[in-house]
Amino acid sequence: MCGGKGTRMNLPQEKLLLKYKNPVIQHVINALQESGCFSKIIGATSSNAPRTNEFLKSLGISTIQTEGNGYVNDLNQILHNFDEHVFVISGDMPLLDAKIIREIVQLVDIKNTWTTVLLSKNFLDSLYMKTEYLVNYNKKEYSYSGISIVNPIRLSGMNHVEESFVILDDKRIALNLNTKQDYDLLGTT
Repeated sequence: MCGGKGTRMNLPQEKLLLKYKNPVIQHVINALQESGCFSKIIGATSSNAPRTNEFLKSLGISTIQTEGNGYVNDLNQILHNFDEHVFVISGDMPLLDAKIIREIVQLVDIKNTWTTVLLSKNFLDSLYMKTEYLVNYNKKEYSYSGISIVNPIRLSGMNHVEESFVILDDKRIALNLNTKQDYDLLGTT
């Protein structure tokens, strides 16, 4: 997923092209490619991020245009284009690497329709990271990582889907660049 406006960053440039050695989105693409887990990588972009779309194409990555109406709406829009499991990931995870992707793939039960990777609030607090959205699971608070594994064949319209969770407290998936403070924190790693 790489078509957001990045409005919380409050920067003039597209956030996925911010540099951390390379553009942030390139770290995600490299990790996906190096994991050896996927037959194809496709970037879901929108008119909100035209330079990101062009950058992905320059890397040889296919793109699907979304309406740019928010993460959930855009994701629901594109999932019906696929007929096999989809590894959904936010394009703003600069610490991602191939090893953690392989670990996530091994942890997921592909019989589930939708599996979401969560991080514990306590873990994020220990890293001095703030989160906007929390979910209660097994009487504890967790944050969404931005990673889900979805079987789109088992989705039926916009009906409720039983969501399964994998808990994985790892800094490689903890840092999403949502705010200027997140980008500043990246500079300390």
